[in-house]
Amino acid sequence: MARSQWVPRAYLEHLLAAMMPSNALAIRISANHGLRIGDVLRMTVADVRKNIWSFKEEKTGKRRRVKLSEREKRQLLSIAGKIYVFEHRLDHHRHRTRQAVYKDIKRAAKYMRVPLVSPHTARKIYSVEQYRKSGGNMKKVQRLLNHDDEAVTILYALADKMSKYKNL
Repeated sequence: MARSQWVPRAYLEHLLAAMMPSNALAIRISANHGLRIGDVLRMTVADVRKNIWSFKEEKTGKRRRVKLSEREKRQLLSIAGKIYVFEHRLDHHRHRTRQAVYKDIKRAAKYMRVPLVSPHTARKIYSVEQYRKSGGNMKKVQRLLNHDDEAVTILYALADKMSKYKNL
């Protein structure tokens, strides 16, 4: 199975420009906070209105707290549905699926000829940026990603070193 590839944030922004604006915003939120796309898509309008968004991670069941910037709040509320920020296209009582965002970024990646990019690429971008910003503090990155295993964090934090796009 192919894994998602790290790309520089500027390169991701080019991909996002070719996507549906709401899906691009979901991936930006993921990249800004190191969140899995499924957790971002479960965000409700009420969550956005709070100063601190507190939720349980879908994959791990761990608690997570995120402070959204005022700019992010405005952007999210401008596209928000009745209940969920990222509504399902057919039922406003459900949130958008991960697959919908995945298909959109894969379409943009194919158009721009960038293989192995997925919504999870945003989490890798966040990891590399935080690793650099912290001066190589792996424990800090591990805490920010909510990882139990430091070996997994290393794969994320050093994803740029393993990428063919590192010189872009």
